[in-house]
Amino acid sequence: MAVGFGLFPLGLAFGVLLTQSGLAWWWAPVFSMMIYAGSLEFLAIGLLLAMTPLAQVALTAFMVNFRHVFYALSFPLHKVRGPLARTYSMYALTDESYAVTATRPEAELTGGRVLGIQMFCQLYWVGGGIAGALVGLAIPGRVEGLDFALTALFAVLAVDAFRVRRDVPTPVLALACAIGALFVPSGAFLVVAMGAFTVVLLARYGVRRTRLRRSAPRVRPSAQDSGSPDGADVREGDA
Repeated sequence: MAVGFGLFPLGLAFGVLLTQSGLAWWWAPVFSMMIYAGSLEFLAIGLLLAMTPLAQVALTAFMVNFRHVFYALSFPLHKVRGPLARTYSMYALTDESYAVTATRPEAELTGGRVLGIQMFCQLYWVGGGIAGALVGLAIPGRVEGLDFALTALFAVLAVDAFRVRRDVPTPVLALACAIGALFVPSGAFLVVAMGAFTVVLLARYGVRRTRLRRSAPRVRPSAQDSGSPDGADVREGDA
């Protein structure tokens, strides 16, 4: 329900923007079922109106949704049973469903709960899009600033994740990577920023793992326990 308070108004904004861009209202459920990626759906409106070539659309979709590759590494798909259910869960993986499952202890997550989270997220989004498209037909003129709704939702999800884990270096590193990507002379800001952030996180993980290994206590097993005549030193956890 908490995610619905953010997703339904966001879908509403998408629907209004869609119809006020000159598209028919039924494009809202088509986008929300065939694409089902909030940021890409906002971009798809402009791409469709500009008659963008298919290859450019594919490249844009890859760059915008590239982050889902990293979501899949830790999303609890193993909790979902059955080929149809797992296929839907892969299709319905979004920023919001990932953010909700990532902040829950794994012991609390069942396959039904994971699917329920994803189904409700999609219902909020599709329902909001249809409602917004119909409302947009009745609003005279053009409403400005609706395309910022997605950015606002991401900001709220980031704040909520920080409240759960209180990991200060992570948002600082993310901000640094985003600022650095602004100075790269290419049109792929999101890919550059996410790629740099991933490299930094992997490096940080490697450093922390190395420090833990170095600080691990040494134990000296007895000659009888180790089977070694001189009772050679071994590190805890080598087995």
